[in-house]
Amino acid sequence: MAATSDYAGAAACAACHPNESKQQAASAHAHALSPSKPGQPGEWAFGAGAQATTFVRRAGPANYMEMGESWYRAINGFALTPGHHNAQGVLYRIFDPSAGILRCFSCHSTGPLNLASDGAITPHEEGVRCEACHGPAAAHARNPAENPMPDPKKITADELNRICGDCHRMPAAAGDATNLENAWNARHEPLLLAASRCFRESAGKLSCITCHSPHAPLETRAAAYDGACRSCHARAAHRVTISGRACASCHMPRVRPQENLAFTNHRIAIYRAGDPLRPVFNEAPR
Repeated sequence: MAATSDYAGAAACAACHPNESKQQAASAHAHALSPSKPGQPGEWAFGAGAQATTFVRRAGPANYMEMGESWYRAINGFALTPGHHNAQGVLYRIFDPSAGILRCFSCHSTGPLNLASDGAITPHEEGVRCEACHGPAAAHARNPAENPMPDPKKITADELNRICGDCHRMPAAAGDATNLENAWNARHEPLLLAASRCFRESAGKLSCITCHSPHAPLETRAAAYDGACRSCHARAAHRVTISGRACASCHMPRVRPQENLAFTNHRIAIYRAGDPLRPVFNEAPR
């Protein structure tokens, strides 16, 4: 496991990669974790606020509390935190075998977590920055020629999706199969993408960055992804009139697991109107 000293930090990366760094610094990934601001509850704010922000505070020497109400952009206000049944919050033991709260901090930050003598969790670098995906870069920053970084272009789509899936995918409990028709799984994009016929028949080419820039802020216009779809489906034979609709608006419909939240279903398929979870056919038209 890499040590804190193995990490250079995003500022060091920016010295040689200014364009990528500028784009990434403006992304939701870069703001996935921050100390709570004045007027906000808790001690830590999880999420950049593109859809919601959930707050966490210390709750005694052995615990952290995920607070029972989160802020939602859709209503510009507070409502029940996803997965909670009341506003009392959920208590996490710091050293629980499931490592739930440590996983939360780990996925929302970069580099090793530091634990103070009183058990307080301190991220090495707040937010998902360069080295969360590229790996520790201190040696590379000191001497790039002698310490080249791994080339992401040389790994397979499946390997790249697994890197993204380390945080964008919650593993099923031991012995359980993941229910792809559970609305909450819409936020576990690599898992659903892997279930798509488009992925299975891509000859190992379809990855998260086929459609998404690894550095720039997330593009939210569905039509912006039409080019990626047409690179494989140049002349899609539709049986109904589509009236210029974006490919993703039909074949990757929005799923609403609760009020105020919506996620794109990455299980690319043909769906009936009003049912964004159960494919009619697990394929997109060719």
